[in-house]
Amino acid sequence: MVNSIDPVSAGIVANFARPGGSITGLAGNTGSEFEAKRLQLLKQALPDVSRIAFLGPKNEWEGPQGKAVRDAASTLGITLVHIEHSPNDYASAFAAIKRDRPHALFGARHASNFANRKLIADFANEQRLPGIYHAREIVAAGGLMSYGVSVPDLYHRAAGYVDKILKGAVPGEIPVEQPTKFELVINGKTAKVMGLTISPTVFA
Repeated sequence: MVNSIDPVSAGIVANFARPGGSITGLAGNTGSEFEAKRLQLLKQALPDVSRIAFLGPKNEWEGPQGKAVRDAASTLGITLVHIEHSPNDYASAFAAIKRDRPHALFGARHASNFANRKLIADFANEQRLPGIYHAREIVAAGGLMSYGVSVPDLYHRAAGYVDKILKGAVPGEIPVEQPTKFELVINGKTAKVMGLTISPTVFA
């Protein structure tokens, strides 16, 4: 595995140190505190925002990720509004955003948001809605900011696992590793189109 969100809870491995069974590799999960850091970066980049839409399914809002972001919002003086969507239907979510008119968008770390990154980025740009996401690929699609794990780095590191296993190592005895490389990416073109000035401290 290369980018499993939570392999222990999913029952894929017994634990990180000794996964057991026939699966090992890399987990892309960095913990709920990492999601709170994303909200902090958005606030740091755009200090005037005070009402932010959390775009994600119900389980993300109610789970550890959502709780960490809600706690961070309270500390930062931010009103966080949950904008729920189903895995592949964003119509009602986008309509809710238009009605609520938040200052910014926080994209939950969810596979559907990654798969629909162009749809989300296009909508955000159309609405002049700055957002922060978990993957640089969403910024490449037109989103404003991302802070997250370097997925290409995970794939490069996965080659080392393949090498060990092909040489006879038992997968269940090779520890599962977590991410070590993270990226903050800002789309300057999107910022210019939205008429935004990103705080210099974020670039620093």
